[in-house]
Amino acid sequence: MTISPRQPLVLQQVLLLEGPSQDPRRTDVRLDQGRITAIGESCVAAAQAEGVPVLPASELLLAPALVDPHSVLRDPQSGVAETLVSLERSAIAAGYGAVALLPEAIRWRDTAEQLQPAKLQSDLQVLWWGSFSRGGEGRELAPHADQLAAGAIGLADGDELPSLALLERGLSLAEMGQAPVLLAARDSRLAQDGFVREGVDALRAGWPMDPPTSESIPLQNLLSLAERHPQCRLQLMNLSTEAAVDQLGQLGHGQRPEATVCWWHLLADTATLDPVAEGWRMRPPLGTPADRRALKQALAEGLIQAVAVHHQALDPEEQLLPLDQRKPGVAGHRFVLPSLWQELVVAEGWSIQALWQVLCFAPAALLNLPPPRLQLGSQHWLLFDPAKRWSAAADPEAPLAANQPYGRLVLTGQVIAAGLNPGLWRWGSAGDPQF
Repeated sequence: MTISPRQPLVLQQVLLLEGPSQDPRRTDVRLDQGRITAIGESCVAAAQAEGVPVLPASELLLAPALVDPHSVLRDPQSGVAETLVSLERSAIAAGYGAVALLPEAIRWRDTAEQLQPAKLQSDLQVLWWGSFSRGGEGRELAPHADQLAAGAIGLADGDELPSLALLERGLSLAEMGQAPVLLAARDSRLAQDGFVREGVDALRAGWPMDPPTSESIPLQNLLSLAERHPQCRLQLMNLSTEAAVDQLGQLGHGQRPEATVCWWHLLADTATLDPVAEGWRMRPPLGTPADRRALKQALAEGLIQAVAVHHQALDPEEQLLPLDQRKPGVAGHRFVLPSLWQELVVAEGWSIQALWQVLCFAPAALLNLPPPRLQLGSQHWLLFDPAKRWSAAADPEAPLAANQPYGRLVLTGQVIAAGLNPGLWRWGSAGDPQF
């Protein structure tokens, strides 16, 4: 049976995750033009009476769309590596319903005029982080109140810590109120020009090494600032080391700032990544196997709350530069859910609810968004097939970025439908969906 992706249909006995603190349950769900229009056992009888297709879906998961707490888009309008249009398309196809963009850009977003609402073709939530410092240079305060009044969700900065004097002044002024302040615990002066974390594997391979102190020392400064300014909501961006996890673990629950980790740091380390593979150049750098284990454990225990995509697209020309000359980062929202499902749910026994906590519910809380949940009228949903095999190279919804670490692989697990794009249906291997 061939199904038009925009006609009404019923998913029979789909595994439904409705919201935070709820266990998945099997039920029937009716979809119409990308919206949930009915939930419950009556859906099938009503559909049969109306001639609406009923699709066996017991192997599929219907859940709230994911939330990306921070990514980078340098040129939204005319970028070669990525544009807002291409990011919107690929993020929705990857199951994301909200993406928060950092101020880093060709023209740094540090004023109210540069934080205008995005013009989108869908209801994807694109949110803007304002800038803590002018130009992200860490020397002069940006106009905090003006940016927040213009719609910024909070304040962030570059990929290292601004000067302590500037941080102290900005937090003392407290113009951000309860809006989050997202900062990277990194000091490039301590990094010794390394691009992987110090460890046995990096030493054996001869890579330039970045010591853990390039993160642990600025982290200690941030923790001291958080203690002195409890009225400010400090958040730690992209923690990457076992030492940082230990520092957080020594604090009481009410004393710890919220924190994120980049998805790629949960999957790759200096012992597992092929030297010719994509994904070596990161900031903060890839760590040791012990770092990766500690990050996953911290995520499971709630020391780190959320997984960020931290999408940083490079164009093909820049990607040809030597490792030490190109910009850091990896790209690809589409790899996050399939790879972390395999790593955390299949390999380590995480529950679906636990995975959605770090990919959806906690990131939404970090951004002060309402808790995502599925109900009648919902359009922010994804339909995930954990067993679907797909080729990243043949994916028509791929982003433009050249630096995609799994861009040539065949992966297991794919978002096969998304409410924000009712025309997206990816059952079967190719062509129209067949049931």
